Amino acid sequence: MDLVVRHTEALTFMGLIKGISITLWTKTSNENDPFGMPIWTEKAETIDNVLIRPLSEEDKATELNLTGKKVVYELCIPKGDTNEWTDRKVTFYGEDFRTVGIPTELIGFMVPLDWNKKIKVERYE
Repeated sequence: MDLVVRHTEALTFMGLIKGISITLWTKTSNENDPFGMPIWTEKAETIDNVLIRPLSEEDKATELNLTGKKVVYELCIPKGDTNEWTDRKVTFYGEDFRTVGIPTELIGFMVPLDWNKKIKVERYE
């Protein structure tokens, strides 16, 4: 009986975790300029329920040594998201960031919460 109560409490707690909305930018090229170079346009898409985790100083130093990039946050992306996250600009907290690397995806049904992808971001100006 105690196990059932704890399981129910855990499920209730999981419903309390909510992410924020962020903007994911996608670049597309429909035409070329007179010199043959593509003209890029950016399209904004709002992604809801994204968790944002600040990285520890140790994680920041490790990532800087491995990739040469100064990552500051890790985004947890909700299950069912089909967007491309590699090398994309994202906006949250009123600032722009760029994703670093490729997303780490976990097996959806094995993760009890609403998020199964993670990707790190660096400041982008």
